[in-house]
Amino acid sequence: MKANNQKPLKRRQFMRQIGAAGLSATVITNPLLVWGTQTNSKIKLGLIGCGGRGTWIAGLFLEHGGYELTALADYFPERTESAAGKLELTSVRRFHGLSAYKRLLESGVEAVAIESPPYFHPEQAAAAVDAGKHVYLAKPVAVDVPGCFLIGRSGERATENKQVFLVDFQTRANPLFIEALKRVHAGAIGDFAFGESSYHAGSPWKQWYDLLRSQPDNPEVRLKAWGLDRALSGDIITEQNIHTLDVAGWIMNTPPIYAMGSCGLSARPDIGSCADHFTCLFQYPDNVGITFSSRQFNGYDSPGGIRNRMFGSKGVLETEYGGQVLIRGENFYRGGKTEQIYREGAQTNIDTFYRSVTGNIFDNRTVEPSVQSDLLTILGRTAAYKGERVTWQQLLKDTEELQPDLSGLKD
Repeated sequence: MKANNQKPLKRRQFMRQIGAAGLSATVITNPLLVWGTQTNSKIKLGLIGCGGRGTWIAGLFLEHGGYELTALADYFPERTESAAGKLELTSVRRFHGLSAYKRLLESGVEAVAIESPPYFHPEQAAAAVDAGKHVYLAKPVAVDVPGCFLIGRSGERATENKQVFLVDFQTRANPLFIEALKRVHAGAIGDFAFGESSYHAGSPWKQWYDLLRSQPDNPEVRLKAWGLDRALSGDIITEQNIHTLDVAGWIMNTPPIYAMGSCGLSARPDIGSCADHFTCLFQYPDNVGITFSSRQFNGYDSPGGIRNRMFGSKGVLETEYGGQVLIRGENFYRGGKTEQIYREGAQTNIDTFYRSVTGNIFDNRTVEPSVQSDLLTILGRTAAYKGERVTWQQLLKDTEELQPDLSGLKD
């Protein structure tokens, strides 16, 4: 299979396949012709989800200078209070409970940044689009196939309504990743042979182990420890490992034929409903396979991180999130290191979001690849749960919706 002869799904083909039409684009090069003068060009932004990541990225929005953070929404009052304090916001509006996002959407915001647990993303993003707001959405976009379809439709509707819908993937905004993948797709490593994808890390949820073990039926504890809940997070392969599987999907530029896999809970304490490791094989056309593995426990100094390699007849692509990006072989590309990708990627996306809103750029190009990468993680998860081969076409017909236990929580 020649790298430059691959036949990826066209954008319209893919969106039809997941139940949405193709995307259109309107571009105006001078944002001030649309938005007005620089003195009144700040976008009124609402933050949905005020945990650590939400508060951190809200700070980047404020650093940008093009946003005014006017409203905060989170189930927990203490989190909006903490965010307001850290961000030095004295007059920001604050909303609490499961329906806090609905009241935020009615507060006069023009755009929202959604940083809540992934289970809530499709519903909250759809509500924001319906309310006429621009949407900046964290990954993963959903935890199940119906949720992915809803995101796809919301992205299409945003384009039709002249609203911006951007999904925050840092690698897709990094110049070194972009250049390396451009070269690979132009044939730099020749015919694809096989690939490797991995995300090896410790558990980011250790602080909740004891509390969740002692209060497993406390709904607020379960919500705080959402990364240990399968339905709230999508399990680690969707919530966390999507970073490396997104790069694998980006390399291949087309869906796999099928996946096989396994998973389990071997090293982490037996709490919550998520696995602590996955292994999968994603089989692509022309007999190209990509192996994948992940863990969320101590690797005892074994190589960790977010890594991808693709081997070809003329060379090898190597990438690491936060590390080196390069191509070895006949068409050597030195690339470089990506130490600041976590922050710089978010900064780039925040600026792109601003320029899209003020410049009336509604192509919303991040939606389709983000949905496809999310579906890739769900394919691997489904195959691992079942312990059997699951095809891409079978996955697209899956109507199962993950439902967390939200009983006892305040609306």
